[in-house]
Amino acid sequence: MKEQYPVIKGAEPFQFEGSRTGILVSHGFTGAPQSMYPIGKAFADAGYTVCGPRLKGHGTAPEDLEKCTYQDWVASIDEAYAWLQERCDQIFMLGLSMGGTLTLHTAEKYPLAGIIPINAAIDVPAMYENQSVRFIDDDGPDIKKADVMEITYDKMPVQSVEELKKLAKVTKDNLKEITCPALIFVSEEDHVVSPDNSRAILENISSRQKEMITLEESYHVATLDNDQDVIISESLRALQSWL
Repeated sequence: MKEQYPVIKGAEPFQFEGSRTGILVSHGFTGAPQSMYPIGKAFADAGYTVCGPRLKGHGTAPEDLEKCTYQDWVASIDEAYAWLQERCDQIFMLGLSMGGTLTLHTAEKYPLAGIIPINAAIDVPAMYENQSVRFIDDDGPDIKKADVMEITYDKMPVQSVEELKKLAKVTKDNLKEITCPALIFVSEEDHVVSPDNSRAILENISSRQKEMITLEESYHVATLDNDQDVIISESLRALQSWL
């Protein structure tokens, strides 16, 4: 799928070369790498090799996203995984929202050393059902902290929501295949993805090492919200314990 629109300034992918331990960082549906940059930079500052891809159809225009299948987003992750594989002996993955879904999906097919899903979706909210329009208006990023900017689309293609539902279903159906260590972050109050998703993930993955941390001061886009430092510190702690 060839994109027709230029990349929004600030929505570019990022890469940091460091140690032989790699971390793949994925943004969410209609978002951009910008939402994950502070987390990725913290991992890089800790010495890790980090790759934050821009998922196909994201960070340009909703019309580009509309042309994508969920396999296009998976392919974006596969490319990032291959980049890390060339440089690293082991790879961890962290993702927000649909990025969390992609984190789970990747763990179902690749030997990841550990995963950190943040407000991951395995069920798409019913409000997106039975839409007869081409685009759904987006009310803006679900962030509790005041005056925080997220690069995201102001409308969602209905066709893309259908692809998101497919990704969520295939991922949910194979959760038992996940055996690597897992740290699951869930916002206590999330107006986009129900916290029940994270509870179901915790319950259904086969990992022996798994824990869930509740974020009490953040909404859905927790990586840019009040608990950003909690995500960074707890993620670094988990990574050290898994190595």
